[in-house]
Amino acid sequence: PAMTALPAVGEDFSITGSPSWAKVDWLYDVPSATDAAGKVVIYWFCAPKVQACTDDLARIVTLKENGRVYIVGAINGTKAQAKKLDPIRESEGVGRGTLAYGRYVTKLVKNLRLTGPASIVVGVDGKVQLVTTTGQPGDLDARDAKVNAGIAAIKEYVATSEAPKAAKPGEKFPLSITIQLAGWLKYSDKSPMDLKVTVPPDIKCDATALTRQQIKVADKQLTASVTCSGPRGIYEGRGELRFGYDAPGGGTGIGAESAQWKFEIKN
Repeated sequence: PAMTALPAVGEDFSITGSPSWAKVDWLYDVPSATDAAGKVVIYWFCAPKVQACTDDLARIVTLKENGRVYIVGAINGTKAQAKKLDPIRESEGVGRGTLAYGRYVTKLVKNLRLTGPASIVVGVDGKVQLVTTTGQPGDLDARDAKVNAGIAAIKEYVATSEAPKAAKPGEKFPLSITIQLAGWLKYSDKSPMDLKVTVPPDIKCDATALTRQQIKVADKQLTASVTCSGPRGIYEGRGELRFGYDAPGGGTGIGAESAQWKFEIKN
């Protein structure tokens, strides 16, 4: 079915739009979920001979230059007209987005009752963040601010470390560091994965170094943990974790996280 209404904020909105998008004429490839992964996606509807569209084109180009934005444009016009309103052209469509034009876009714009520029902003979680259907500067400022806030919030991973609030002398306790990887990434098999632990001499641990085989990975969550014990006292330990992660479009990132463990052993 063709799209007949703009999505609401908070709704899931797939990069493929709807099944009928396959019928669209694209200046470049069809929208790519791989290229859009880990980026804020802007769906941008515009038309030739509309001054507000020409004005907004400069804003969209600026947003695209960030590299953390993927543009799916739809121009209600011919191929030649679409090329004049093409925010992708400088990057030749490589990984930055794509642009639709032609009869299907005309039908889509009519179905959606769009009369001027319109934008749908979708976060890295695939949910709609904002919808705007005017070319008013205030609305476009709000859209740009929402996109920039979404870019600023992108994290490849979140690290947490854990030590016991209190342990008894001689009692075994864990010191751990956990990584929650972003949904569009996966842990790399080729990059180093290890943990180095430094603790005071009185603290005895079952290991002070862990290799990939001893680090637990369950889908997006990595947990590196050692078990320790010691006499009464207030202590600090340190963990240094290294790991790598792969992006869907290729390319590997390196993660390096430090854990500062503070713990007390008392009766």
